[in-house]
Amino acid sequence: MMESLEALTARVAAQRERLPALYGKVDFSITPERFAGSPDIPSTIHGEKGEAARRRFLADPETVARARAYTMLGDNVADAYAALMPQYGFKRLVALLTTACDEGLEAVPDAPPELVAFIRAMEDTPDWIDMSLIEDGARYSRNASANLAPFVVRGAFVATFLNKYSALPMALTGTLSHETAVRRIKETAAFFTTTALPGALGRFGSGFKAAAMVRLMHSMVRFNVLRGSAKWDVSVYGIPVPQVDQMPAGTIAVFLLAFKLMRQGRKQFTQRERAFVEFNRYRCWLLGLPEDLLPVTPEGIQDAMSLYSGTLRDGYDDETCGALVRATMAAYFPSSRKLSARIFDGLERSFARVFFNRSFLAGDTTGKAALMGVALRPYDTFVFIALGLFIYGRERLYKLALRMPVLRDIADRRLIAKLDRLLIEYGHAEYTTDATKYRDESFRASRQAAE
Repeated sequence: MMESLEALTARVAAQRERLPALYGKVDFSITPERFAGSPDIPSTIHGEKGEAARRRFLADPETVARARAYTMLGDNVADAYAALMPQYGFKRLVALLTTACDEGLEAVPDAPPELVAFIRAMEDTPDWIDMSLIEDGARYSRNASANLAPFVVRGAFVATFLNKYSALPMALTGTLSHETAVRRIKETAAFFTTTALPGALGRFGSGFKAAAMVRLMHSMVRFNVLRGSAKWDVSVYGIPVPQVDQMPAGTIAVFLLAFKLMRQGRKQFTQRERAFVEFNRYRCWLLGLPEDLLPVTPEGIQDAMSLYSGTLRDGYDDETCGALVRATMAAYFPSSRKLSARIFDGLERSFARVFFNRSFLAGDTTGKAALMGVALRPYDTFVFIALGLFIYGRERLYKLALRMPVLRDIADRRLIAKLDRLLIEYGHAEYTTDATKYRDESFRASRQAAE
């Protein structure tokens, strides 16, 4: 059963008492500047249809109240575990979590209660997720993960930097440098690639472990930003990396599918599509997202994304947003400098540039795109079209093979092998955050003295 508004509001307010080390100075009664809860505040939703939907959402006080609550909600169990850093140190927390994921809590002598609560929460799968569909959904997702994702991950990643209110945590963690941008892209790609492997989201699977590490990383960002960054103003930005900000990245593929169906006039998913949706919902739930942010119908998914866009205040700061986009688009992605790798990097970068402009800037190549430094060059569109024909053609061939009993297993094995090779290319995902990037000198000195 979906959480009531009263219970949700109480859970948000209780963060201050439950975790004073993180939230002791946060006033949860405020509405941060980032929250666009009335029609007169510009939001990130655009277009006549989008504005009409926004007015409908904003006319419902309970919908607005729920959206505001999620803007101020962190991750209770992961935050509590991350708050142990002054006592245990970050490396020790990662080591304990790794052991608990790989071998079970019984393999962690004197496991902190916070770690136990964290793992138990991830193990306690809710009844609103149909676990019988997860493996089918993962199988369905492997085609795009192997053939399309390597070319769009950069463009999709930078799309999260278009808004200054949601992008600031990434800037504070050092992602403005090319080296850090590469690491963040590879961590993101590695997570989604890993979870698509057979059995990865099982209790002792690599995807389950990756989800736990991502949650810890996000909680470490909250811990470090709220305790040590003079740039962070809760009255302006709310809580760093709130649960609702993770929804777009975690459900973008599902949203695109739902949006396609709605344009076609379809209101229900096919069985194959339903499995794909459930796989994504479970993956997002492992990341800490609640049922309220993970609807199951095409209309519900579209509404959830529209509500998010319609309640996030529009705001662009080139020092934050533009710098993040430029650093990410300029980063060299391959792990080698061989000629073939350099050729791939050039092609992928052109493809990502066009994908980003078309998908997230509505084809604007002279305004914001130019300001960000990602306006299309004369040859980008040609590369996009030529490479797109190859990518989508190969993806469609695999899609056809996966539906043929004789070829299905062979095609799936080939996709799994491709995913394994991609993971080697992405390298070991660290899922860490460097506190020194966003703490002032006095805080660092006191932290070092405590250690």
